[in-house]
Amino acid sequence: MTDTIFSKIIRREIPADIVYEDDEVLAFRDINPQAPLHVLFIPKVPIATLNDLTEADTLRIGKLVLAATRYAKAQGYGESGYRCVVNCNRDAGQTVFHLHLHLLAGRAMQWPPG
Repeated sequence: MTDTIFSKIIRREIPADIVYEDDEVLAFRDINPQAPLHVLFIPKVPIATLNDLTEADTLRIGKLVLAATRYAKAQGYGESGYRCVVNCNRDAGQTVFHLHLHLLAGRAMQWPPG
Protein backbone atom coordinates (compact mmCIF):
# COMPACT_ATOMS: atom_id res chain seq x y z
CA MET A 1 0.00 0.00 0.00
CA THR A 2 1.23 3.50 -0.77
CA ASP A 3 1.89 6.07 1.91
CA THR A 4 -1.27 8.14 2.47
CA ILE A 5 -2.22 11.33 4.23
CA PHE A 6 -3.71 9.13 6.98
CA SER A 7 -0.39 7.32 7.47
CA LYS A 8 1.24 10.72 7.89
CA ILE A 9 -1.40 11.72 10.45
CA ILE A 10 -0.75 8.50 12.40
CA ARG A 11 2.99 9.30 12.43
CA ARG A 12 2.20 12.95 13.39
CA GLU A 13 3.98 14.22 10.27
CA ILE A 14 0.99 16.43 9.45
CA PRO A 15 -1.46 17.95 11.92
CA ALA A 16 -5.00 16.76 12.55
CA ASP A 17 -7.66 17.53 15.14
CA ILE A 18 -7.37 14.16 16.91
CA VAL A 19 -10.34 13.34 19.13
CA TYR A 20 -9.69 9.68 19.99
CA GLU A 21 -6.75 7.31 20.07
CA ASP A 22 -5.95 3.88 21.42
CA ASP A 23 -3.40 1.22 20.47
CA GLU A 24 -5.20 0.29 17.23
CA VAL A 25 -7.49 3.18 16.26
CA LEU A 26 -7.03 6.89 15.61
CA ALA A 27 -9.90 9.36 15.07
CA PHE A 28 -9.83 12.95 13.90
CA ARG A 29 -12.24 15.59 12.65
CA ASP A 30 -12.85 15.66 8.90
CA ILE A 31 -11.42 18.78 7.25
CA ASN A 32 -14.52 19.05 5.05
CA PRO A 33 -17.35 18.18 7.47
CA GLN A 34 -20.68 17.04 6.08
CA ALA A 35 -22.46 17.22 9.45
CA PRO A 36 -21.95 19.08 12.75
CA LEU A 37 -20.06 16.01 13.94
CA HIS A 38 -17.90 14.42 11.23
CA VAL A 39 -15.02 12.32 12.52
CA LEU A 40 -12.89 9.80 10.65
CA PHE A 41 -11.91 6.60 12.45
CA ILE A 42 -8.94 4.74 10.98
CA PRO A 43 -7.04 1.60 11.88
CA LYS A 44 -3.40 2.33 12.66
CA VAL A 45 -2.48 -0.63 10.46
CA PRO A 46 -2.83 0.43 6.82
CA ILE A 47 -5.57 -1.40 4.93
CA ALA A 48 -6.39 0.16 1.55
CA THR A 49 -10.08 -0.78 1.14
CA LEU A 50 -12.80 -3.04 2.47
CA ASN A 51 -11.79 -5.45 -0.30
CA ASP A 52 -8.42 -5.91 1.37
CA LEU A 53 -9.79 -7.16 4.70
CA THR A 54 -9.00 -10.70 5.77
CA GLU A 55 -10.18 -12.90 8.63
CA ALA A 56 -7.13 -11.68 10.54
CA ASP A 57 -8.68 -8.16 10.54
CA THR A 58 -11.94 -9.20 12.23
CA LEU A 59 -11.01 -7.98 15.71
CA ARG A 60 -9.34 -4.83 14.34
CA ILE A 61 -12.45 -3.78 12.41
CA GLY A 62 -14.70 -4.59 15.35
CA LYS A 63 -12.59 -2.27 17.50
CA LEU A 64 -12.87 0.44 14.85
CA VAL A 65 -16.68 0.27 14.85
CA LEU A 66 -16.87 0.09 18.65
CA ALA A 67 -14.61 3.14 19.00
CA ALA A 68 -16.89 5.12 16.69
CA THR A 69 -19.98 3.94 18.55
CA ARG A 70 -18.56 4.85 21.94
CA TYR A 71 -17.50 8.26 20.67
CA ALA A 72 -20.95 8.97 19.19
CA LYS A 73 -22.62 8.05 22.47
CA ALA A 74 -20.13 10.13 24.49
CA GLN A 75 -20.94 13.13 22.28
CA GLY A 76 -24.64 12.71 23.04
CA TYR A 77 -25.83 11.15 19.79
CA GLY A 78 -26.69 7.67 21.06
CA GLU A 79 -30.42 8.36 21.21
CA SER A 80 -30.89 10.94 18.45
CA GLY A 81 -28.82 8.91 16.02
CA TYR A 82 -25.67 8.90 13.95
CA ARG A 83 -24.42 7.39 10.71
CA CYS A 84 -21.30 5.30 10.08
CA VAL A 85 -20.12 5.14 6.46
CA VAL A 86 -17.29 3.20 4.85
CA ASN A 87 -16.69 3.85 1.16
CA CYS A 88 -14.93 1.26 -0.97
CA ASN A 89 -13.06 2.43 -4.06
CA ARG A 90 -13.53 5.44 -6.32
CA ASP A 91 -17.11 4.98 -7.52
CA ALA A 92 -18.24 4.82 -3.88
CA GLY A 93 -16.41 8.06 -3.09
CA GLN A 94 -13.23 6.73 -1.48
CA THR A 95 -10.45 9.26 -2.10
CA VAL A 96 -7.89 8.19 0.51
CA PHE A 97 -6.90 4.55 0.16
CA HIS A 98 -6.51 3.80 3.84
CA LEU A 99 -9.70 2.24 5.20
CA HIS A 100 -11.70 4.75 7.23
CA LEU A 101 -15.09 5.02 8.85
CA HIS A 102 -16.96 8.33 8.68
CA LEU A 103 -18.97 9.08 11.82
CA LEU A 104 -21.64 11.69 11.06
CA ALA A 105 -24.16 13.16 13.50
CA GLY A 106 -25.90 16.34 14.54
CA ARG A 107 -28.39 16.66 11.70
CA ALA A 108 -31.16 14.57 10.15
CA MET A 109 -29.73 12.24 7.50
CA GLN A 110 -31.41 11.53 4.18
CA TRP A 111 -31.93 8.23 2.36
CA PRO A 112 -30.64 7.26 -0.09
CA PRO A 113 -27.35 8.87 0.92
CA GLY A 114 -25.71 9.36 -2.49
